[in-house]
Amino acid sequence: MELQRGQRPLCPLYRFIMLIPKILLLAAYLIASNAYCISVDEANSISLGETDGRIAALNKAVVNADPGTAAFLQAMSDDAVKVVRGKAFIVKGDKGIDPASGIEFAVPSDSEDVINNNRMRGELDSALASLKLFSKDDKVRLDAVKQMQSDADESKLPLIEKAFAAEQNPHIKDQLAMVRAAAMLGSLDQAKRLDAAALLASSTKASTKTVLLARLQIETDSTVKSALGKALREVEAALAWGDRLGAIFSGISLGSILLLVALGLAITYGLMGVINMAHGELMMIGAYATYVVQGLFQKYLPGFFDWYLLAALPVAFMASALMGAALERSVIRFLYGRPLETLLATWGISLMLMQLVRSLFGAQNVGVENPSWMSGGVQVLGNLSLPYNRLVIVVFALAVLAAVAWLISRTRLGLFVRGVTQNRPIASCMGVNTARIDTYAFALGSGIAGLAGCALSQVGNVGPDLGQGYIVDSFMVVVLGGVGQLAGTVYAALGLGVLNKFLEGMTGAVLAKIAVLVFIIIFIQKRPQGIFAMKGREL
Repeated sequence: MELQRGQRPLCPLYRFIMLIPKILLLAAYLIASNAYCISVDEANSISLGETDGRIAALNKAVVNADPGTAAFLQAMSDDAVKVVRGKAFIVKGDKGIDPASGIEFAVPSDSEDVINNNRMRGELDSALASLKLFSKDDKVRLDAVKQMQSDADESKLPLIEKAFAAEQNPHIKDQLAMVRAAAMLGSLDQAKRLDAAALLASSTKASTKTVLLARLQIETDSTVKSALGKALREVEAALAWGDRLGAIFSGISLGSILLLVALGLAITYGLMGVINMAHGELMMIGAYATYVVQGLFQKYLPGFFDWYLLAALPVAFMASALMGAALERSVIRFLYGRPLETLLATWGISLMLMQLVRSLFGAQNVGVENPSWMSGGVQVLGNLSLPYNRLVIVVFALAVLAAVAWLISRTRLGLFVRGVTQNRPIASCMGVNTARIDTYAFALGSGIAGLAGCALSQVGNVGPDLGQGYIVDSFMVVVLGGVGQLAGTVYAALGLGVLNKFLEGMTGAVLAKIAVLVFIIIFIQKRPQGIFAMKGREL
């Protein structure tokens, strides 16, 4: 451009300032085009027509999806899409938005809702999940893979292939490979179906077995059918190992709980010969003490809630120990040597304790929350997950066992307890205050029951009848292991827990209980003193 006479040239800064409105307009256009990139034809095809055609258009749009496509599909899922004169648009508040350009306009009065049947809604949910396969967050991508495992089909294979090629996380890529293989099973290409069968053979998920069984019913190619049958057998073998390991872990978990419950009973029953039917209620007191501590932390120390369980352990122990000491000094000390009267008295005490708890806390169960570090679990196999709360209870039971073993074998109190257990008259002659040792031992056994109640509160609800479900099993553990024998209690608790869980898988819960009881009766007939007999000196 030529300058006229007397006209000064524009400086570069002035020219830049003049371009700012154009730059802002261009940026706004680019942002809008990035947010709404779905075409008008795609939006209309997904919204209108027969279900099969809409699903086909949906799967085609998802392959090259962009933020605009994702926004439109989310609006479809939220029933926020309407049509007017054969054109679809998104409704937001009282405004309509064109899905292709993002231009807002007033919602026409003659617009109609888009109708999504259950099949279409399922496809929309699956499509939205598949779009999350490209999220930057590993957890979001993993959740998307898990959601797609049950409904993968050949129509989603291009998108799955694209996500599989882009995935960098090895764990997510392995899971995505299983989804890819499940989608390939529906392919018309025989080679793809054979590859899918080979890939799925290494799976350890129960859902894979379902997919293979469903495909076997409709497969007509004998070669592919043979490969599917082989893959199914390998998957079933892997699942069987998962079931066996799961039964073993469940048995160890149950055994650790029985060990905690029976450990205190082994001390009191072995020392004093007291058939304490209130032992389960002492455990219940420990569970309610944990519930009270939880409530105090929620009200006064919410920022430290994850650590309430550490404070609840000594509180549960002391609450049950003090109650046990009070019972021993007030009732049980007058009934030594009379087992029937002791049984009836402690049974009556158990009823009184249950009614006391009902009066204080109500008859309904109360919930005790797990700290965040006890939530979740470790995924070992596809059908085997080890919950953190169960793992913690197993470790806690072993820690309590080690502490009790150290107390009995390494301390002065333990020496007196062993002396009174083996020969009460001689211990008394040697200057041991047997009455005080009885109180200490009963308080110790009751405190361990309180710790068991604290542990049980992390795996179930707490209620007035909590102890009734464990008192019979704990007595069986003590009798089977040998009265007063800690080693026998450990073997009996873990053995009965594992045996019970294996029998439950084969016969059911009721028959398993009966079989375990019959086994114990036969064992006691052959070996009345239990697994480990009490050692003594014969003259």
